[in-house]
Amino acid sequence: MIELTINGVVCRVKPGTKVLQAAADNGIYIPTLCNHPALEPWGGCRMCVVEVRHSGEGEASVITACTLDAEDGMVIETDTDAIKRQRKLAMELILSNHPAECDGCPKYGNCELQSMIQYIGVSAVRTVHKPMTSPRNDENPIISHDMKRCIKCGRCVRMCHEVRGVNAIDFARGKKNTVIVSPTNGLLIDSNCRFCTACVAVCPTGSIVERLKKEGQEPVPCRQECPAHIDIPAYIRAVREGKPGDAVGIIREKVPFPLTLGYICNHLCEGGCKRTDINDPLSIRNLKRFAVEHDEAKPWEDKGFHKTRTGRRVAVVGSGPCGLTAAYYLNKLGHEVTVLEKRPQLGGPMTSGIPAYRLPIEGVQAEIDYIINAGVKYEVNREISDVAALRKEYDAVLVAVGVSKGKKLNALPGASFDKVFTAIDVLAGLRAEQDISYLGKTVCVIGGGSVGFDVARSLVRKGLTVNLACIEQAEHILADKEDQIEGVEEGINLLPGRSFEAIEGTQSVVTGLRVHSVLSSTYDRATGKVTEVAVEGSRTVIPCDSVIFATGQYTGLQDFENFGIELNAMGYPVDPATGKSGFYTSLDGVFAAGDAITGISFVIKAIASAREVVPIIDRYLGGDGQIDEILVERTADPFIGQIENFGRLPRVEMEVIAPEERVRNGNENVYKTFTCEQACNEAQRCLQCDLRASIPKPVFWADVTKEA
Repeated sequence: MIELTINGVVCRVKPGTKVLQAAADNGIYIPTLCNHPALEPWGGCRMCVVEVRHSGEGEASVITACTLDAEDGMVIETDTDAIKRQRKLAMELILSNHPAECDGCPKYGNCELQSMIQYIGVSAVRTVHKPMTSPRNDENPIISHDMKRCIKCGRCVRMCHEVRGVNAIDFARGKKNTVIVSPTNGLLIDSNCRFCTACVAVCPTGSIVERLKKEGQEPVPCRQECPAHIDIPAYIRAVREGKPGDAVGIIREKVPFPLTLGYICNHLCEGGCKRTDINDPLSIRNLKRFAVEHDEAKPWEDKGFHKTRTGRRVAVVGSGPCGLTAAYYLNKLGHEVTVLEKRPQLGGPMTSGIPAYRLPIEGVQAEIDYIINAGVKYEVNREISDVAALRKEYDAVLVAVGVSKGKKLNALPGASFDKVFTAIDVLAGLRAEQDISYLGKTVCVIGGGSVGFDVARSLVRKGLTVNLACIEQAEHILADKEDQIEGVEEGINLLPGRSFEAIEGTQSVVTGLRVHSVLSSTYDRATGKVTEVAVEGSRTVIPCDSVIFATGQYTGLQDFENFGIELNAMGYPVDPATGKSGFYTSLDGVFAAGDAITGISFVIKAIASAREVVPIIDRYLGGDGQIDEILVERTADPFIGQIENFGRLPRVEMEVIAPEERVRNGNENVYKTFTCEQACNEAQRCLQCDLRASIPKPVFWADVTKEA
């Protein structure tokens, strides 16, 4: 260790430590503007000058602390009158070209220059008190640049050159002084900018800022938007490096169903992707699917935490994505977990709802088997009708039944006919490969959501004639555009803007669905009433042999005489403390999560809900509730260097199988998985926003003073 004295304080540091850092490590503040811990020392701002003597003898030298190596016997003064004068002069020179207006600056209240002015004690009269002549440059995507507020500290240029290796911005000589521009003197996209916003992170003033897509956006919005907060940039980096197993390991740190999500996730992350502001978002879900299907090495297996057995017993009611995820983590926490499922197979909607053409049963079963083989017990064909009685057998119970029962429009005449079904039941039968001749040859599906299209597209693959009618106008149909386009391509007769009058026929025979057209409709959630503007003379009957309702789902808990916990009118468990549905219920030791408290949602949200409730249950049982784990070591650096024409790289799409072929093949997925080349090309489009998240934040003098 090296021993030196700073302001009378003896400091011991490692060899190679700069004096600036040595002071900071010992609670001594030395001002700086151009220096940053992520960058090489530069010494350009002259704010960090100090007086240096060796062993307290000789004439003092004035040197920048950020470039000065600590040596044994050094005696350093950081706050002499001479040093104060030098810093004040340097600051006055900086301010001579800086605007006085702070209120309109995006960095106001968090500006390093503003903080430094206060520390050094320079009068604000030194700033430029005249109208600003050059407007902020908003021509580039994501990043705004205001050269008026630039202090030429060089941090942004050095970050782009030294850390990112891109050289998208550089110093240039302007008409009056030095400016920072792209080498092409044009748009950043033409200088191959990676739009990682690392320059924003190190800018000490409001010169370079990011235009946020929404308030509260974090530096890595894809990770923020993912309900489970998967480390998306890290696994995309692994894909690009040809390490699909590492990518899967990173995904599995947050979710035990990577293949399932690779096929059917609603990819909220892509909505947050900053690449959208440049051209198209990254194909994050499809890269996940590629990684799982090329994960041969499985480097993540047998990694992560496995706590000692606690002797505590937990029952999980329901084996959908929420229930199985909760069981997986509760088992890892050391508890004895038993999953109770009313159907003949585990998996909930993953195995009894989502069609095979969207999600391969073999892959889902492998993910379920991994959870079971880890030690989770299960019982199928067991429906729980009294959770209070179950609670007496276990130390804790989690209700994760989802919304496993379909709703009918019972007020619609004919809704009780024998040939009228719910989409949930039909899809379960299709997944179990049951005979569906009971549906007849022509079917009417009521409902334009994703479940309606799931059942309609499944039945087209079975050779049935399918009409799908919904009250929404075409532009307001709830299902994804992909579902709508592909469904019509496959032969669904889509009938938007239809209101339903009656199902025609007898108790045992359905002959048609009577409807009329509407110009518009509104739904009142409070009353459940629909107000419509009908088209006169538009009444017609759609011939069919059966009708399938895809008009919503519910938990089914209210169907039991007394389930044992308080339920609201919709059948969702109620937390008496809040009067709303939540993780706690009215019975001590009984918890709820997933669609059972939110209503129908997506698989990723059900998984995220499980991750939230597991720590609550574990702490109730005496644990610490910690489920975070690292299964794969991260690559040290994000993508660096040049990628030709980076900004304009087009999104790589998975190949779509022709409609007639996918209908003929039945259970085959609509899309072909990326090839290795396609996956690499798509992965390299990532902006790697997590580089910015890893950049240390600046330390303000007031914070150091408080600590001292």
